[in-house]
Amino acid sequence: MTTTDILHSLDYGVAPESSQAARDWIAAHTSDDSGGADSGAAHFGLFIGGAWRGGTAHFASENPATGETLGYVAQGTAADVDDAVAAARKAFPSWSATPGHVRARYLYAIARGIQKHSRLFAVLETLDNGKTIRETRDLDIPLVARHFTHHAGWAQLVETEMAGHAPLGVVGQIIPWNFPLLMLAWKVAPALAMGNTVVMKPAEFTSLTAIRFAELCQSVGLPDGVFNLVTGDGETGAAIVGHAGIDKIAFTGSTDVGRLIRQQTAGTGKALSLELGGKSPFVIFDDADLDSAVEGVVDAIWFNQGQVCCAGSRLLIQEGIYERAIAKLRARMERLRLGDPLDKGVDVGAIVAPVQRDRIALLVAQGVAEGATLYQPSWASRIVGGAVSSGDGASGVDASGDGAVGDGQAALTAPWPGLDSRGCFYPPTLLTNVAPASTVAQVEIFGPVAAAMSFRTPAEAIALANNTRYGLAASVWSEDVNLALDVAGQIKAGTVWINCTNVFDAASGFGGVRESGYGREGGKEGLYEYVRPLHAEAAAPEVKAPASKSSGNASKRASADAVGEGFGGIDRTAKLYIGGKQARPDGAYALAVTAPDGRVVGEVGEGNRKDLRNAVEAARKAADGWAATTGHARAQILYYVAENLAARGSEFAARITAQTGASAEAAQSEVDGAIADLFTAAAWADKYDGAIHGVPQRTITLAMNEPVGVVALLCPDDAPLRALCRMAGHALAMGNTLVVVPSPVAPLSATDLYQVLDTSDVPAGTINIVTGDRDVLAKTLAEHEDVDAVWYAGPAAGGAAVERASTSNMKRTWTLPARGALPASAELLREATTVKNIWVPYGA
Repeated sequence: MTTTDILHSLDYGVAPESSQAARDWIAAHTSDDSGGADSGAAHFGLFIGGAWRGGTAHFASENPATGETLGYVAQGTAADVDDAVAAARKAFPSWSATPGHVRARYLYAIARGIQKHSRLFAVLETLDNGKTIRETRDLDIPLVARHFTHHAGWAQLVETEMAGHAPLGVVGQIIPWNFPLLMLAWKVAPALAMGNTVVMKPAEFTSLTAIRFAELCQSVGLPDGVFNLVTGDGETGAAIVGHAGIDKIAFTGSTDVGRLIRQQTAGTGKALSLELGGKSPFVIFDDADLDSAVEGVVDAIWFNQGQVCCAGSRLLIQEGIYERAIAKLRARMERLRLGDPLDKGVDVGAIVAPVQRDRIALLVAQGVAEGATLYQPSWASRIVGGAVSSGDGASGVDASGDGAVGDGQAALTAPWPGLDSRGCFYPPTLLTNVAPASTVAQVEIFGPVAAAMSFRTPAEAIALANNTRYGLAASVWSEDVNLALDVAGQIKAGTVWINCTNVFDAASGFGGVRESGYGREGGKEGLYEYVRPLHAEAAAPEVKAPASKSSGNASKRASADAVGEGFGGIDRTAKLYIGGKQARPDGAYALAVTAPDGRVVGEVGEGNRKDLRNAVEAARKAADGWAATTGHARAQILYYVAENLAARGSEFAARITAQTGASAEAAQSEVDGAIADLFTAAAWADKYDGAIHGVPQRTITLAMNEPVGVVALLCPDDAPLRALCRMAGHALAMGNTLVVVPSPVAPLSATDLYQVLDTSDVPAGTINIVTGDRDVLAKTLAEHEDVDAVWYAGPAAGGAAVERASTSNMKRTWTLPARGALPASAELLREATTVKNIWVPYGA
């Protein structure tokens, strides 16, 4: 046998990481007070108000790689949540008033503590979660420390960089089991940096590193009540979500649970950020470095056993290289090592729990039943408790979900040394011949399963990439940077990686669109999730218009025209405005508009569900073209609207007086203010820039402000013209299209804008106006699947209804009071945009 033969046949040896330190830490929590079968085992309590307390009940925390019980974690009760919220509420005034520099020192101390005990945290995470030690040691824990260091910097700069904002208060945070400590860091670091206090609930399966983190907070002297930890199952999480003393909920988890949280928090006034599911496309063009792309697939779907919300689970491969790419993937899968997660040479660890493994197996079986071809490595048949294959591409999945070996094969010896037959494993899996509408192409499997499809053109790739209800992340592989950036810009996702995948950093925001949720974590954009404007904008200063050259008689004629006098009974009922045209309401009903003294000053059409359908269709049809219009061009159109509004200013002022009873001076001031607001929106159209994040990797990370899409705007009652111009102007400036429901108090100020819009080069469908009952129309718009965001200004009950109805497609909502100061430009611009982070690596 030659040396070459030996090198080819040489098997991997084991390279175990010692778990002794972690087991010693677990053993230090051993208690004999519990009684019963778990007497003498480690028991972990709750951390509330800076002190530990025992739980009234406990549940087992198991090592998924071996099935062993590591210890017993306290089941937090509603009473425990009450105490944690009370402790956080008590600590909030002092913590929020603590200088940013002092908060920075605490966060830095936590970061240093993570670094000093990094190996303990890494091993503990691997034992509790089942992910490989290479991932926890080299990726998760260093990034945890990075988040606390990064946000220590934001705490230091908070007085200058976040001026005009204040912390929200007590934040309830609920995190998943796939990145237990990293998800904790993503949420806790910015919350504490901005001056909030926290009640944290880790996942039921993986609580141990959160408990160790609470001990670290205690050791660095973090003030009592600033961080509180309540472990438990879904009932504990529900108690946190429903608690009246919590000001914000930050949740990472499934879309279905996110819907329930949105419904439960509707109308409570709680701030809400949701990072939900994903079905991310992994797009490979025919000019890509194919070997690099194959390694990218390994990182995209078999990293963390595919238990990643942004996993590249949909492989979209250009037709010309499809067969070659699949062949390379199969060869690479054959060389993946599955086994003991503490072995430093293992690539794929354990699935977190049997219930998750069984769900993966059922979905794979469903995919095969729908026509997909299954491929698993040849060694997959030797995995105890997982799905199997003969290794030649034949299907062999047991659909019973009981973990038994399918296809008539018996469980054989483990494929790698150290693989425990009691463990919870599932092999890397590739499904080909997958239809775009099949279950495995649409449903989040959350396991090591990739579904492959082919495409011919970039346009087809974009269509397939966006053919999902999710929008969390995507990966694009091409050596043509022009093509890659063009495609990245058109994929609907919060993060797009070019020639890389699953790259994260504290300096770059992460979050989704569509049913992947809303809000961002990381970067400066993530800070806004934990603050509120310090005060509402004061009443807008009166803006003096240039002196008018029109005669007094002309003003009188305009006033008479505005209130409908002098026309001999000719009907002047205002129509709807849809797709650039005036339209009669579908229901053929009209609503009277009355002055404060009860006098009828006009009529408007009463819009219904069909009218809204037409308006949304027009807005959606116009959306891509308007979003692609340059900021400069959008600014020119808004300036033109302002110019034409100014030319008819006296008419609009008279109409305001007729509807609201405002004095002529106040009405004219509102018109002048509306013109000024349009100028402000136009000014921002080409100036609300993104950023290039300073990440440690050799990567240009572009944070791009993109329009939200189709926005439903239900206007407030105060300043009816100015509110419309300010809010709609900023939304249009950022590239959104609108369906506007004017204030029911003074809708004629909006219907009078039709002619202004018609003469100002506003593209058809960009802004659509439907008059009628605000709350009835609001509910319909909130339920509409093709509306991306709802801005609602009205009664609290109406706002609650909008938030509840928004769960159909998890659209963004922004609720405001019917009366009061209008939101400032900074708020409007943030609400009118979503941040897409595009990662572009560079270097030879």
